[in-house]
Amino acid sequence: MALASSINGVDLINVRQHGRQFCPIHPLVNFRNLKIRRFERVIRAESQMTNPRPIVVKPEIDFNDPDWKKKFLEDFDKRFNLPHLRDVLDIQPRPTTFSLKTRGTLDVGNGAAREDWNGFVSDDDRALLKVIKFASPTSAGAESIDPDCSWVEQWVHRAGPRKQIYYEPREVKAAIVTCGGLCPGLNDVIRQIVLTLEKYGVKNIVGIPYGFRGFSDEGLSEVPLSRQVVQNINLTGGSFLGVSRGGPSTSDIVDSIQAKRIDMLFVLGGDGTHAGALAIHNECRMRKLKVSIVCVAKTIDNDILLMDKTFGFDTAVEEAQRAINSAYIEARSAYHGIGLVKLMGRSSGFIAMHASLSSGQIDICLIPEAPFKLEGPNGVLVHLEYLLKTKGNAVICVAEGAGQEYLKKSNTTDASGNVVLSDIGVHVQQQIKRHFKDVGIPADVKYIDPTYMIRACRANASDAILCTVLGQNAVHGAFAGFSGITTGICNTHFVYFPVTEVIASTRYVDPNSRMWHRCLTSTGQPDFE
Repeated sequence: MALASSINGVDLINVRQHGRQFCPIHPLVNFRNLKIRRFERVIRAESQMTNPRPIVVKPEIDFNDPDWKKKFLEDFDKRFNLPHLRDVLDIQPRPTTFSLKTRGTLDVGNGAAREDWNGFVSDDDRALLKVIKFASPTSAGAESIDPDCSWVEQWVHRAGPRKQIYYEPREVKAAIVTCGGLCPGLNDVIRQIVLTLEKYGVKNIVGIPYGFRGFSDEGLSEVPLSRQVVQNINLTGGSFLGVSRGGPSTSDIVDSIQAKRIDMLFVLGGDGTHAGALAIHNECRMRKLKVSIVCVAKTIDNDILLMDKTFGFDTAVEEAQRAINSAYIEARSAYHGIGLVKLMGRSSGFIAMHASLSSGQIDICLIPEAPFKLEGPNGVLVHLEYLLKTKGNAVICVAEGAGQEYLKKSNTTDASGNVVLSDIGVHVQQQIKRHFKDVGIPADVKYIDPTYMIRACRANASDAILCTVLGQNAVHGAFAGFSGITTGICNTHFVYFPVTEVIASTRYVDPNSRMWHRCLTSTGQPDFE
């Protein structure tokens, strides 16, 4: 069983039943009746630049040991300890220059911080990783460490500004890079990083154009950034700096970082980008460079481990409503109308599930984590017949990664190493048309794919707030001396995670979770297995 941190309890899933490879390494793992469990930790190999070897760790838990909780927590604390510049460099902190008490930086002229502001976060502040105590492994969405569902407090580092910083702001050169695909909110994060850097007193801020390739392409120059430049970029979608997949090797990127004299690098991207950032961080440590690599998780699929949600997800769900509403109007207006909407979600069905819940117009929701049959007495097509007979129309929402077992496998990958998926939307559309032709029932099928319209949107209010906080906390983390970290929201609190922990696997919807059960209650769909 694999852990995936959740929105409202979307947590555990048996990914092996879907033909996925996974090694559970997370703080909460469903052990059921096992007394001793070996579990293997694999830090994913793929990055956007290179394919470094996976790091494999094999801890063991013996639940017959009366000290197993203590040993578990010791291992947990080691894993979630934040990498710091002090780990490899002999450096001393200085009082911070950040404050909201003045228009400028916090400095009384001699480098000493004023003591009359209590807006700082202590390095010892923590937030709980999980807050639900499950009574039984059979509870909906239950996740447990041991067979008895013992309560074990697991604390992670709280994000925010520290009283002590490890850089002289006036000497810092900070860079921002956006990688992967587009996502609502990228410009909001860029803007907040720049504004917060300036609040610390940083004057030299640049953007790296078009992802990691901006480090090596001689035709691409750094983009100078300032409050004046970024003031209004949040009013439009896309990325002010541009995005791309792939790029040069880790070594070449770090060579470029050294040549450009970059002290802080803020990396915005998904799990593949995070893996690339981790490789950069490790190379910088090996060279003993005073460079902080700080990530902000970007994926509308919401498939990053341990976080409540990632920026862009709320906007994606909201924009999906437009496509669903159009499909509903088309279906309702036609005789035996069937509206079919394909949404993003190559591995995880969070967008499809939440869009189906929020719209109230979906009759069938298909996601990668819940296997389904198209044919047969319990299949999707027979249920469509029932819907047309009873209500006259139907609307289907399908995630792009659902039902790939029905399609011809693709042997091609994109520049990030992701397998190019076959189009499940077109396949379902064709199967619906064929089925109703065979049974002699007229059906009018309308297929809508809003994928790129959703990605290019401006962030909505909810995501804009999230992006604002994430951008600010990324800067606070860099000045605090952390590196190889990412910032996110966990149980409504903003925290820092080591990148190694969030890229260990993809986060999945749990078909036994309360949220998926709520979705099934809303759609009224039966079990299609």
